[in-house]
Amino acid sequence: MSEQTVQSTGAGHASLRTYVIGFLLAIGLTLLPFALVMNGWLSWTATVVSIFTLAVVQILVHLHYFLHLDGSSAQRWNVMALVFTGIIVLILVGGSVWIMFSLHARTQTDAMHAPPAVQRLA
Repeated sequence: MSEQTVQSTGAGHASLRTYVIGFLLAIGLTLLPFALVMNGWLSWTATVVSIFTLAVVQILVHLHYFLHLDGSSAQRWNVMALVFTGIIVLILVGGSVWIMFSLHARTQTDAMHAPPAVQRLA
């Protein structure tokens, strides 16, 4: 007799119920920041913080309900790949912003010492 082995690929199994829950949470997490901005319920700072917080929660909802990423051992490599991707994106975006702010600071000219044509533009 030959023995067959089945290897798990780490893919999660989901039901219609979990997809519906994820969909409803995603809709709610999209409409809530929209309502905060349109109705002006919070101050500007609180609104921005709320939008960023709800965006992070929505990312986590998508990862859990649609991509089926969780803390199980079968998902460990998928989570590690996601974390590595996040680190690379942060390095690229952070480096780009750093370079742009540095260039902006280095290219600022004093309007008093600029040629007359440039002074008219300022």
